[in-house]
Amino acid sequence: EVQLQASGGGLVQPGGSLRLSCAASGFALDDYGIGWFRQAPGKEREGVSFINVGRKFYADSVKGRFTISRDNAKNTVYLQMNSLKPEDTAVYYCARASRLPFSLWRSQPYYNYWGQGTLVTVSS
Repeated sequence: EVQLQASGGGLVQPGGSLRLSCAASGFALDDYGIGWFRQAPGKEREGVSFINVGRKFYADSVKGRFTISRDNAKNTVYLQMNSLKPEDTAVYYCARASRLPFSLWRSQPYYNYWGQGTLVTVSS
């Protein structure tokens, strides 16, 4: 059974850091692209970052602050978030992509398995 388990969220002050983890089971991580998405209160879910075959992509709003990485031995994808801002407050989800053109990494219909989400709150 394919499962994705997101964790690592919490309350952090502006300027702080968090590392989110997405633990995968039921499939080999290096065979698929993995995306991170987030949904802020009252807003639509949006793509944050994506990793596949050594390629990494970021939303403009997080570029230079967030870093996506993958540990195939642990079957886990990470999202290191630095210099956090209040506008980063959201529920963060990881998801497994079916085949997709890299230019469409933000397109949610290409993702067929989703984790349960982890809440990140950036506030003083």
